[in-house]
Amino acid sequence: MLNKNSVGVGLAIGSVLPALSWVVFEYVLHGDTLIMDKPAVPYLIAIGLNLVLLRYCFKNKLDNTAKGIMMFTFAFTLVVFLFKIHNR
Repeated sequence: MLNKNSVGVGLAIGSVLPALSWVVFEYVLHGDTLIMDKPAVPYLIAIGLNLVLLRYCFKNKLDNTAKGIMMFTFAFTLVVFLFKIHNR
């Protein structure tokens, strides 16, 4: 059984919103929205929502889960930053 307060669960939870954001903006909307003039905005919104999850986990004493969410959020932020710089 998976422990509710583990880094692995945090990594899994932290990956949901960025993945959902990527699917919605790449495959569902196909760049048809005004927000696509700023291509990093959908990912920054997902990062902000991950920070809300992070706060929730810390308030409910789920420290290891929060660490997993934080690790994924920082890694995702770095990847988005590198890809946006590389595409310039």
